[in-house]
Amino acid sequence: MEGKIFIAGVMILCVVVGHAQEGYYSETIPAVHMEEKMTKLHFFLHDILSGQNPAVVQIAKANLPQNNSFASFGTLSATNDAMRVGVEPTSKLIGRAKGLYVLASQGQDDEMALVMYMDFGFTTGKFNGSSFVVCSRNPVMETQRELAVF
Repeated sequence: MEGKIFIAGVMILCVVVGHAQEGYYSETIPAVHMEEKMTKLHFFLHDILSGQNPAVVQIAKANLPQNNSFASFGTLSATNDAMRVGVEPTSKLIGRAKGLYVLASQGQDDEMALVMYMDFGFTTGKFNGSSFVVCSRNPVMETQRELAVF
């Protein structure tokens, strides 16, 4: 008797679930390809490493004998950099770049590079509320560089 009740319960459950899902199905709509659009941004990143109110602080470093400076392999730093319209520290603040840097260079023969994980968020102007993410290797000794933006 218990087996019949169990089977009847399962059948009722299947019918109820089947009717409840009727609203979930929809017609497939083909993707619409939009025209590519380019936006050029121009701002200055104030990456302050020292002083009374630094924007970058070291949060960890590898436990290796040669790791005695801020710029040692494996050093992890947190950042909260000001994004400004000009070079001057008093120029208008338009957002903040927040994230992490990891020093990824192992020695003299290795190119000095950081690996950056940063969110660039705008707080004023046309792009207020918008952001983009940089997750890339940053060869800091190069005067011109390209980094991956998402």
